[in-house]
Amino acid sequence: MTTSAQIIDGKLAAAEVRAGIKAEVEKLKAAGVTPGLATLLVGEDPASKIYVASKHKACQEAGMASFNHTLPKDASTETVLKKVHELNADPKVHGMLIQLPLPPQVDSEKVLEAVSPGKDADGFHPTNLGRLFSCKDMKEIYARNIPIPCTPLGCLVLIEKSGIRPAGKTAVVVGRSLIVGKPVAALLLASHATVTLAHSRTEDLASVCRTADILVAAVGKAKMIEGSWIKEGAVVIDVGINRSPEGKLFGDVDFEAAKERAGWITPVPGGVGPMTIAMLLKNTLALSKKR
Repeated sequence: MTTSAQIIDGKLAAAEVRAGIKAEVEKLKAAGVTPGLATLLVGEDPASKIYVASKHKACQEAGMASFNHTLPKDASTETVLKKVHELNADPKVHGMLIQLPLPPQVDSEKVLEAVSPGKDADGFHPTNLGRLFSCKDMKEIYARNIPIPCTPLGCLVLIEKSGIRPAGKTAVVVGRSLIVGKPVAALLLASHATVTLAHSRTEDLASVCRTADILVAAVGKAKMIEGSWIKEGAVVIDVGINRSPEGKLFGDVDFEAAKERAGWITPVPGGVGPMTIAMLLKNTLALSKKR
């Protein structure tokens, strides 16, 4: 019986990725190209402002250019679209990120679809998602230079850090969002795993989770995945970030119980979170090379 899982250190993995990106950025700059990321924030949401600031800090550390654009919280869909079209036309901008959520009066779908697929640093454009789902394997995804949603790609990198190869393994993804669940399932399929996409309404979810050699939890409910649901020796990737009234962070997995059964597990915080920004830089770098 597993005594305690090995912790997959997302901070360390992200630092390694970002060091490699910085070296590539320096080569590009020597050739006269400075990769540039533009962010668009609508309103004054405190959490969103923190996220945007962290992304610009990461760009600065990697030697990339970053452009922070903000609009008032009462901005109309037309105003936001105008700014998106300006950024699409700006040659200094290689990657663009629309900070979500947008205010309720703004049509988020229209805004995300207005981003040029060739500048889609988040990988959320319907064209890029469609291209991602159409590929038969990861080799084809990379060959076609498709921007991959950042958190799902980070999950895949962390699975690789465990030393477990997804090919032939049984993978269960709990959560079916377009931001995490569905793209993670697509990436695991492209890595030749056998994938079950489950969710909060899955009948006997515990039994489904117990089949998983690789379990990705992205359901958005603190400690929903119990320790007894984990297969002995499984790789557990916890995407959840749930804040208690006291301000403490919890994942979607009951970490203390799960680590007694899992072979490898990501902590919250310090697991998937740091990888998301690293993958955003990776996408921006790839888009700048493509341009």
